[in-house]
Amino acid sequence: MRNEIELEVLIEDYLSGRLSEAEANAFELRRAQDPQLDHKVVAHKMFLESLSDFGNQSSLKDKLNKIHSTIDVDTLSEELRPHPSFIVNLWRKNKSAFAVAASFLVLTFVSIYSISHSSKQNGSYEMMRRELVKIQNSQNRLIRNVNSNNKAVKAPVNPAQFGGTGFALTSNGYLCTNYHVIDKADSIYVQNSKGDSYKVKVVYQDPQYDLAILKIVDSQFTALNALPYKLKLNNAGMGEHVYTLGFPKDDAVLGEGYLSSNTGFGGDTLSYQVDIRVNPGNSGGPLLDNQGNIIGVISAKETSIDGAAYAIKSKYVLEALRAIPQDSLGSTVKLNKKNPLQGLHRTEQIEKIQDHVFMIKVYN
Repeated sequence: MRNEIELEVLIEDYLSGRLSEAEANAFELRRAQDPQLDHKVVAHKMFLESLSDFGNQSSLKDKLNKIHSTIDVDTLSEELRPHPSFIVNLWRKNKSAFAVAASFLVLTFVSIYSISHSSKQNGSYEMMRRELVKIQNSQNRLIRNVNSNNKAVKAPVNPAQFGGTGFALTSNGYLCTNYHVIDKADSIYVQNSKGDSYKVKVVYQDPQYDLAILKIVDSQFTALNALPYKLKLNNAGMGEHVYTLGFPKDDAVLGEGYLSSNTGFGGDTLSYQVDIRVNPGNSGGPLLDNQGNIIGVISAKETSIDGAAYAIKSKYVLEALRAIPQDSLGSTVKLNKKNPLQGLHRTEQIEKIQDHVFMIKVYN
């Protein structure tokens, strides 16, 4: 508890500029190496800004009250109502005070609008999990048989309730998706581009980073080909062209755009903001750059801004994968050092990755 209090004091001193240059540089280095600390700094900064906005609003209100208290509105209205000329004289004598009052009113309305707009932004952050029970046309296609060696394995008879997207992290069946896609699931199946369905289990989940690692546990599953992409661990550049492959409907859908910010919703450093059209069902889909590197995982969008989506940075996917004991992974995870997709045309890249991207079907 004491360490937490000391950390909060340190963060506040850092944000207030009370640290020496050497202390600030040391803190910046620690922040760059500790994502959780960085997240706390961002949250504390937003809290301080909210307090500042509230203080400014209260100060404006006090000044307006003081100005209002100096004016006897009832007496003036009674005296001046029959004599319009007096109103002109009053304006000439007090126009400075009225101008100040009007300025404060305008500032107050602007502040209130700004705060109101910010609060509405919080409500417009929408997770991209797809509610399959609302899509009647897809129910028949959501349940498909797995035909392998003349054996049929069936998914549950009832239609899945929620869906999303996932992508392969290893050739032996480990997949990545969002935590909110599989949250509270009784059973989970994945479906590949050929319509084959496989049962999976959750082997790792992190609500804070909104990530989950799944493992295909179906006896009909055979190992995938070598991964055609690699995880990009350093930050991508603003303006970089990106694309995603996901399942907002029963077939894979391509979405293209560009990286518009190196931080996510509310300045969240765990995510990117991308200008790309996504819909419910895209959650958990890979976000790739032009060279075919996975730079993030699509997680949400902002409903009040057309095309503003958010993706968790890929370095946190690697952290989640490394949190799983190596003996349970079956083999040591080796990331591609070279990207097989580099230099290929977009259609060629998609052809190679589509068998490694899956539709997630969640049953509750």
